[in-house]
Amino acid sequence: MRMTDTVLKPMHPEGWRFVGIFAVITALLFWLWEPLGWIGVVLTIWCYYFFRDPVRQVPEGEGLVISPADGMISQIATVLPPPELGMAAEPMTRISVFMSVFNVHVNRSPVSGVLKKMAYTKGKFVNASLDKASEHNERNALLIALPDGREIACVQIAGLVARRILPFVKEGDTLYAGRRFGLIRFGSRVDVYLPPGVTPLVAEGQTMIAGETVMADLTASLPPRPARAE
Repeated sequence: MRMTDTVLKPMHPEGWRFVGIFAVITALLFWLWEPLGWIGVVLTIWCYYFFRDPVRQVPEGEGLVISPADGMISQIATVLPPPELGMAAEPMTRISVFMSVFNVHVNRSPVSGVLKKMAYTKGKFVNASLDKASEHNERNALLIALPDGREIACVQIAGLVARRILPFVKEGDTLYAGRRFGLIRFGSRVDVYLPPGVTPLVAEGQTMIAGETVMADLTASLPPRPARAE
């Protein structure tokens, strides 16, 4: 791999206008006072990296649930599914992945299946790492029907800085694991709700890579995987 491939990553088209705005402001700052211009250069580079969209190597295998987001698992909890999706009111395991402003923010489908329902809900913009963000924040919920009849929910949640969730898919679309389905701008979180009886293969505090990290295996009956910090 070339050094340039390590440093320079593809950028999602959604980011071009923001990089352009940052660049224009940077030019203005240079005109006003050169030190301010260099601050603008740093922020423009950060904006480019925020919208980066690197190629990922998606694990292939029946029943694998892949992380939909880059970031850290902030919580694994047993909760009811999002009411707006109309799922049965039965407890499900929810895995929450918190994305900082330095993570890739292009989200990917955790499984292969049909997008049965997508529901956008307006809301607040509290810190996405808090548990109440699942209920109170702006969010976009996806219900994915699996080939075996089971369902998985995946919810994009806007955070303290984020102000817009952009979907790339629509109801009825056929998704495949690792497919890009949306983007959240500037800091947020993604929740995955596993079907009943499926245990996660990850732990709180673990770092996730969207499209690559295996969260669970729908075909295996395994106990929760313990972890330790070292």
